[in-house]
Amino acid sequence: MCLVVLAWKSHPEYRLIVAANRDEFHGRPARDAEWWADEPTILAGRDLQAGGTWLAVSRSGRFATVTNYREQERRKGGLRSRGELVTNFVAGTAGALAYARSLDADRYAGFSLLAADAGELSYVSNRGDAAEMLEPGVYGLSNASLDTPWTKLVRSKELLTSLLDADDVNETELLRLLADRQPAPAAEVESDQLPFDLARA
Repeated sequence: MCLVVLAWKSHPEYRLIVAANRDEFHGRPARDAEWWADEPTILAGRDLQAGGTWLAVSRSGRFATVTNYREQERRKGGLRSRGELVTNFVAGTAGALAYARSLDADRYAGFSLLAADAGELSYVSNRGDAAEMLEPGVYGLSNASLDTPWTKLVRSKELLTSLLDADDVNETELLRLLADRQPAPAAEVESDQLPFDLARA
């Protein structure tokens, strides 16, 4: 599962703290994070199949990330790549909330998007969550709506909160947070859309 946990305006030094892991098919080609030659203001990994990205920052301090929405229905043809949602925001000038509200969300398969500029952090999903501006705090996003209480997401938010409380936010601790492989308790697993073992992992 994709996992993004972030702290927005919750630390005295850092406006935004992000720990994220992309869960993608191994066969899908991608480039490591780098400054893009064709968009030199963007630092991001790159999906070489569709050309966009799943998480990016810009030199001006803009940030965005997108996750796929876990669902059983088959994807219809003719949809645009969700990666362009991130690219278009970080390369643009629209405010975070204005951008989220402007999207023609029906042009994409299921997604959840977080976008931040200097003053706003916005969230939107085309699976029932209207665009909203988020208040300072700790948030988590996986392959569902923002803060869906899946075990790993809840645990990751708690770990980030504890790092903030201890004033111990650093690269080593954030990578340790992402390396958590503890499976969910069997009784808490929702396996309606995935095989049980995969859903538990």
